[in-house]
Amino acid sequence: MSEIRKLIGEALAEIVSDARSGGPRISVGLMAMGSELGAEELARGARMARENSSRLEVVMIGPKIPGYDDLAWIETPDCEEDVAKAMEKALSDGRIAGAVALHYPFPLGVTTIGRVLTPGRGKPMILASSTGTAAVGRVEAMVRNALYGIATAKAIGLESPTVGILNVDGAQLAYKALNSLKEKGYPISFGASVRKDGGAVLRGNDILAGAVDVCVTDTLTGNVLMKMFSSFTTGGSYESLGWGYGPSAGEGWGKIISIISRASGAPVIAGALEYTARAASGGLPEKVAAELDSARKAGLDNLLEGLAPKAPCADQVTAPPAEPTDEEIHGVDVLSIEDGVKVLWKEGIYAESSMGCTGPVIKVPAKHLDRAEEVLRTNGYI
Repeated sequence: MSEIRKLIGEALAEIVSDARSGGPRISVGLMAMGSELGAEELARGARMARENSSRLEVVMIGPKIPGYDDLAWIETPDCEEDVAKAMEKALSDGRIAGAVALHYPFPLGVTTIGRVLTPGRGKPMILASSTGTAAVGRVEAMVRNALYGIATAKAIGLESPTVGILNVDGAQLAYKALNSLKEKGYPISFGASVRKDGGAVLRGNDILAGAVDVCVTDTLTGNVLMKMFSSFTTGGSYESLGWGYGPSAGEGWGKIISIISRASGAPVIAGALEYTARAASGGLPEKVAAELDSARKAGLDNLLEGLAPKAPCADQVTAPPAEPTDEEIHGVDVLSIEDGVKVLWKEGIYAESSMGCTGPVIKVPAKHLDRAEEVLRTNGYI
């Protein structure tokens, strides 16, 4: 009888605790070793996260740090391999709903969705993505990054996040692909540049201002931006701002494992733990599956097949006689712009490639503008 009373008492205490904190607690694991700033920096971040959220239980995983007995611990030997194994077991056993790690060998197809604090207006912005690889092809990866970024935003409570694509190689093709999905019924909300000419393709000004909720880019660029946004006030040796490199997302991927760097300070560690808890509470893997399902209904699979890099134009084409080029055609990706010019030459239209302030353009005579756009559209360049 005493054992039954004890169990009932524990259950009632848990119900009361959940009621006081606004809901059930979410347990998130944190690797307790590997930081360039020392193990105590990780523990300080855990304490900060716990103080910021009464619903969050931080479970430290690693060799126990003296003076931090108030934190929950899964103790391991002083070995990163043992810490990683303990983290995986805690995830598989359900002891923790997600984990924050300093490194993780994600398989191809899984990427992480970072979150930064933009300095222009103090607004949070998701960076999709920041580590891992969503796909081998650059443009396919960016399209998938957009879907995973939207799913992550929805998991943390943004019902209709605005999306923009950073003006890097592949941006125009990624925008074209996402816009095609929208036209066929996928509910994506494009944001707009803060600059006068607007548009969903973003410049540096826009990411400083946090012009959109989700900024889509390639992973390597996203990784650099994460480091710059998180440590620009400290000279780079200490990441002091933001929520880290974010939770993992990918097709068929069920784990929520977030990444911080070895230079992440306590404020970023705390932010990463809170971000991970919100992603877990919001059902991130299920949100990813739902976005992919919705996009597939709008033709995602066929679209991705068409995004494979085109073979270079093999024909030897001579340019037509030069003419004044007083019109510009936008939306051609920089990686295929020279081939686009040759396609126009082959049709007898004089054209030149150029770089405008918003990206690559093909310049053509005004009298040939409509026909040139038709040729480029028919050949898949715009």
